[in-house]
Amino acid sequence: MSTPQVSTRQPAVSPEHILQTGLAFWASKTLLSAIELEIFTELAKGPEDLATLAGRLGLHPRASRDFLDTLVALGFLARQEGKYSNTPSTDVFLDKHKPSYLGGILEMANSRLYPFWGHLTAALKTGNPQNEAAQGGPDVFAELYADPARLKEFLRAMSGISHGANMTIAAKFPWAKYKTAADVGTAQGDLISQVALANPHLSGIGFDLPQVGPIFEEYVEKNGLASRVRFQPGSFFTDPLPSADVIMMGHILHDWNLEQKRMLLRKACEALPDGGAVIVYDAIIDDDRSKNAFGLMMSLNMLIETPGGFDYSGSDCIGWMKDAGFRDCRVEHLVGPDSMVIGIK
Repeated sequence: MSTPQVSTRQPAVSPEHILQTGLAFWASKTLLSAIELEIFTELAKGPEDLATLAGRLGLHPRASRDFLDTLVALGFLARQEGKYSNTPSTDVFLDKHKPSYLGGILEMANSRLYPFWGHLTAALKTGNPQNEAAQGGPDVFAELYADPARLKEFLRAMSGISHGANMTIAAKFPWAKYKTAADVGTAQGDLISQVALANPHLSGIGFDLPQVGPIFEEYVEKNGLASRVRFQPGSFFTDPLPSADVIMMGHILHDWNLEQKRMLLRKACEALPDGGAVIVYDAIIDDDRSKNAFGLMMSLNMLIETPGGFDYSGSDCIGWMKDAGFRDCRVEHLVGPDSMVIGIK
């Protein structure tokens, strides 16, 4: 009987992943500038050749061909017989005139987050935000809520990035057991709207600061839900949460520090009847903290943007829920990096 040979060959090493990640900002800024220039909105009208498209966008001749062909190579544009066009995905999600537009969050990334992330090292060393507040400016939320036009765009952007998860919650959660739901930190109201649209027996409440009311009511009316979904103004820091069979918090909990997270879950438990449910969803980090890179980077974004916010794992959230009085807690994946944590009172 021969002795098995043990390979001593070392795994192949390559600098490719290091270089791609280290220079990933090249691709990111190319896409963000394309959104800023409204390339995808322009091409939603139809394919255009280099000269026509560059002229409409005001691109310099030195830059235009390389820029547009980079977008082709990155998979954001197609080019056929010398004419550029959107891909199916960019046509759906990056045309400003479509309701599916999610470029609003990327517009904010371009104008705000991109420069602030340049100070990540400082944030890592100090633990302090690196946004407007770092230069003595107002709190980002206070500034947004003080400007109705900017607030509307921001809330629309939040709907865009959350829409897929909202639709999944509306279809996946066992809503037949419940009659009422409240969306805490409702923003434009897409979460409670999708739940109500998919479950005609439900009535719902959107809970947020008073400035959000007109934007929420316009969105609910547009979806034909005004008879079943209403707005309740308030602050989840100073006011009781609405009473309902189910309380939802979408992309809310990660904005706040640990004490505030626990407080919000306690308030949710107090507002629910026995047998009621809380649904919390964010880019939930996997318990091993090694797979959901988006969730981990979102936590770094909270470091840059907030005094104490951070993203968290499913087991973290389950522990806080049980401490608040919930039982039968579980984690369910939604779409992309997002998962929901469910707790039953």
